Amino acid sequence: IIQVSYGYGLFTGGLGLHYGAERIGATVLPTSIGNTKRQIELMQDLRVTAIACTPSYLLHMGEVAEKMGVSIKNDTLLRKAIVGAEPWSEQMRSRIRESLGVDAYDIYGTSELSGPLFCECECKQGFHVWSDLIYPEILDPDSQEPLPPGERGELVVTMLQKDALPIIRYRTGDITAIKDDPCPCGRTHPRLERLSGRVDDMLIIRGINVFPSQIEHALLGIPEVAEHFMIEVDRKGALDDMLVRVELAREAFSDKISDLMRIRQHVEKVLKSSLNVQVSVELTEPGTLPRFEGKAKRVIDKRLI
Repeated sequence: IIQVSYGYGLFTGGLGLHYGAERIGATVLPTSIGNTKRQIELMQDLRVTAIACTPSYLLHMGEVAEKMGVSIKNDTLLRKAIVGAEPWSEQMRSRIRESLGVDAYDIYGTSELSGPLFCECECKQGFHVWSDLIYPEILDPDSQEPLPPGERGELVVTMLQKDALPIIRYRTGDITAIKDDPCPCGRTHPRLERLSGRVDDMLIIRGINVFPSQIEHALLGIPEVAEHFMIEVDRKGALDDMLVRVELAREAFSDKISDLMRIRQHVEKVLKSSLNVQVSVELTEPGTLPRFEGKAKRVIDKRLI
């Protein structure tokens, strides 16, 4: 029994894992996201043995369960997890295993290409590539020339069985490398190393893709703030947390706490509507954030990847 705790909207994680699990004969519990206490109750009542979700949400479930007096490790049958949609480290894999008693497997996919694409086997030594469906290449991000196995660059994908919308040499923006050594599991597919970052400035926050340009566009529609901002991303507890520091417009600067709170709440509401993810906002005085002569470096990512 697999509990699918990915979103079931336009994001293909939920439906992709749902239909894939049904294809192999598994019973699917389509809980989607949110209402964590209820998800834990269903996990216990329906004797769930596997889950698909983001790694940060899985750890968050463990924290919520502990507050409920429930131990994921001892009070449920959950033992396997298919986790992805955001950066995560081997340290987080160890934490999931030690604190929850769950064996976590990495998975990679994109909504544009087909949803779930690659996944780890039981050896956890890279993503297996289904060569009859996908042709991967690794390009140098600067020269755009192909790189040999073992060298990291941008993952470029050609889909071999897409008829309605052919996808040829699609640049994913993700950094990885092709592994051509045999996997101990015995499968002969090529493999990809786990992702180490992006070639662009995209952030992945709780499974949602966020671009600084989206934040800039949203802020430009708010007259009380200036166009200068900084983004700080950290992992507090099990969940990603994004703080946006925004300069007040000079004409909106006020000594009244009530005015500043009203502006901050309005900016948070606009950003949440635009990004589909919760954002904390910190207002700063006019002229206090850095200015950039070249490419603006607006992101500080403190997460350990």
